[in-house]
Amino acid sequence: NSLGTQYVFWRIKRDDKLQTESKMQKWLGHLVRKDLDKTGNWYIRWFSLIFSLNIAIGNVSLQHVSVNFNQVMRSLVPFFTILMGLTVGKTFTARRILSVIPLIVGVAMACFGDMTYDTLGFIYTLSCVLLAALKAVVAGEMLTGSLKLHPVDLLGHLAPLAMIQCICMSVITGEVYEILKRPELYLTDLRPMMVVMFSGICSFSLNITSLMTNKLTSPLTLTIAGNVKQVMMIAISTVIFATPITPLNGLGIVVVLIGSAIYSFVSLQEKKSSQSEASTKQQYALNGAKKDDTKNSVFDAIDDIDIGDVESIEEIEIGGGCDTSPHNLTSRSTSSQEGVRATKLVMSHTYGSYESDIDEEQPLSRISERQ
Repeated sequence: NSLGTQYVFWRIKRDDKLQTESKMQKWLGHLVRKDLDKTGNWYIRWFSLIFSLNIAIGNVSLQHVSVNFNQVMRSLVPFFTILMGLTVGKTFTARRILSVIPLIVGVAMACFGDMTYDTLGFIYTLSCVLLAALKAVVAGEMLTGSLKLHPVDLLGHLAPLAMIQCICMSVITGEVYEILKRPELYLTDLRPMMVVMFSGICSFSLNITSLMTNKLTSPLTLTIAGNVKQVMMIAISTVIFATPITPLNGLGIVVVLIGSAIYSFVSLQEKKSSQSEASTKQQYALNGAKKDDTKNSVFDAIDDIDIGDVESIEEIEIGGGCDTSPHNLTSRSTSSQEGVRATKLVMSHTYGSYESDIDEEQPLSRISERQ
C-alpha cells in the first residue's frame, strides 16, 4: 500500500514535468498531496491504529471461532455503523434504516452453518466488528470532513504507520518467528512470495476502491457493499467449486440480493430528493437576493430626493419584486413634501423595513386609494 501510493504520486509528478495528461489524474480525479497540521497528523495516527487493529484482531479471531460464525457476526457491521454515525451527528431516514434490516438478516442466513466459538473468540470477533464500523465512519470523516483528503493521499499517509504497527504486532503474536522457521517460504520457493506480492497489489486496489466508495457515497453504503460481497463469495464458490449449501443459505442469498436492490432504490430516491431540495433553496436564495437589490435601489432613489428642493414629483415607478402592490406605482402630487412623504410611507408598507420619520397619523390628503 505504501509503495503503491508512492508510485501514484511519482507518476503524477513525472507527467507534470513532461506536461502530458496524467492517466492517474484521469482515473483517480484531482489528486494533490496535502501537508497535514498537528491535528491532521493526530487523526492519521489514530486512524492507522484502527486500521491495523482491524486486520490483526480479525485474523486472530479466526483461531477461536469458525468462519461461519465470523461472517454472521460481520453482518452486523452496518448496524454499528448507523449507531456510530448518529454519535457524530449523521442523520438516517427511517426508510434507509429499515432497508438495512433485510441485508443483515440475509447475510446471517447465508453464512449460517458451523457456529462453533469460545468466549475469547466471541470477544475478538465482536471487537473486530466494532473496529470495522469505526474504521468506515472515521475514514468517511477524514475524506469528507475538515481534512477532505483524497483516498490515495489518505492511504499514503496511513500506510507507513500501519506497516510499522502490523510488524510490531506480528512480532508480539509470534508470527515472525514462525515464518523464520520455514525458510522455504521465502528462500527456496518463490511461489509463496509471488502470492504475497499479488495479494499486496489486490489489497492496494481494494483499499483505494473502498475509500473512493466511502468518499462518493457514505460509510453505511460501504459496509452494505461489504455484506453483499460476503454473500456473492458464497454464491460464486457454490457455482465454481460446487460448495454445498443448505436451503437456509440459499434463501439468505436471495434475501440479500432483494435487500440490496431495495437499499439502492431508497438511496437513489433520497439522493434525488436532496438534490431537488438544494435546487429549490438555491432558487429561493437567488430570488431573495434579486428582491433585496430591487428594494435597496428604490430606497436609495427615494433617499436621494431632497424635499426642500423638489417642487413636485411627477412619477416614481417601481419594478418587479413587490408582492403586495402593483408593478407600477405612480404618485402625483402638487405638494412635493407631501408627495415624497406619501411615497416613503407606501414603501414602508410594501417592504416593511424602511426607516423614516414619517408620522402615519398625519393626514395625506392627496394619496389616492390605489397609492
